[in-house]
Amino acid sequence: MIENFRNIEYLEFGNERQKLAFSEIKKYEILEKLENYNPILTGTIPIGIDLPESDLDIICECQNHSEFKTYLSENFSNKKDFKVYSTNQNGIESTVAEFKTDNFLFEIFGQNIPTEKQNAYRHMIIENRILNEKGADFKKKIKKLKSDGLKTEPAFAELLGLKGNPYTELLKLEIKTVLFLGKPT
Repeated sequence: MIENFRNIEYLEFGNERQKLAFSEIKKYEILEKLENYNPILTGTIPIGIDLPESDLDIICECQNHSEFKTYLSENFSNKKDFKVYSTNQNGIESTVAEFKTDNFLFEIFGQNIPTEKQNAYRHMIIENRILNEKGADFKKKIKKLKSDGLKTEPAFAELLGLKGNPYTELLKLEIKTVLFLGKPT
């Protein structure tokens, strides 16, 4: 079980795709370049339920979206298929940069919310706990549903029998995660 997702060293000892992600993040100094924005790698690769086309999602905390967009452009616009844009996600201003490296599509996502309180991180922590509790067979079922076209949170909701919005319903399981990890998120 991984408890500290803030340090990506765990990837170096993970599955082949995690090792490749570690190598690529280090090669391009992605986290070093983002360190002032409290970056955390989130998504499916850290918890081992990724598909071959899964991207590397890095969440950041940014107070000023205009400055963040400029910073992202200055540091990553030389990468293949770079684009940066602002969007509104669940009523929250968000800045997103996308680019490709040798083996991955990166998505850098910034909100004016501490990274450990952003939904992407919260979902990953909850999903990781569930995967650890339910075991390898459950993990295979999640990956199968994902390969059949479901997004991650809807796949979890389906297997757990959650009704309603899967993103919201998963967050309702967070209190169990706090109890499981023994510390607040």
